[in-house]
Amino acid sequence: MDLILAADLKSGSIVHGKSGRRDEYRPVQTPLASTAEPIRYLQEIRPRYLYIADLDRITGVGSHDPIIPALVNEVKTLYLDRGCRSPDDMLNCPNVVNIIGTETAGSDLSVFSEGFLSVDMKDGVVVPEGTDPVQTLKVAGDYSFDGCILLDIGGVGTRRGLDSHFLERCRVAYPGVLFWGGGVASMKDLMLLETCGFDGAIIATALHTGAIPVEMIRGGRLC
Repeated sequence: MDLILAADLKSGSIVHGKSGRRDEYRPVQTPLASTAEPIRYLQEIRPRYLYIADLDRITGVGSHDPIIPALVNEVKTLYLDRGCRSPDDMLNCPNVVNIIGTETAGSDLSVFSEGFLSVDMKDGVVVPEGTDPVQTLKVAGDYSFDGCILLDIGGVGTRRGLDSHFLERCRVAYPGVLFWGGGVASMKDLMLLETCGFDGAIIATALHTGAIPVEMIRGGRLC
């Protein structure tokens, strides 16, 4: 199972927050890096895989597009959520996998022919439609996405752990590549995701607190 470092971008810095309350996000402080400046931050942590959410672009107040090529140079693959609202918003850049989040993509997902679908969740339902995530995954299997991410926005930064029954239902619902992000608290949670058949886990808080060894994010694999 792949391990992907999560890094949210806001106002030119890597930021860290909790439960999706973006107005409260602040530059990240971690023993693994001496700075929240994006390029130096990556150079110090040295992840193999990176997930970036450009919060400025998602919320419509700016963009970090100019620094994305430099960030790509620091990792093998960059999974990028830049608030796609149509296929025209997808960034054409080597080693970048575009993420289409339900938060911004609109109701007609059939217009997208590539990238990963991010099933964005809060309080157990898909944002913004309020639908069942399991049903959304079933529908996603009929489209042309390269994979899906289940992103528990409400679980970000909480380390509240995972629900094995829900994970199993989600894995059965979608036959393709499936990642999880949000609320991963420990190695036990990573082992649970692997046991349930997930292909990747997107992590941040558990890494910064030392619950998950930094060597694993550098290798990009659960081992």
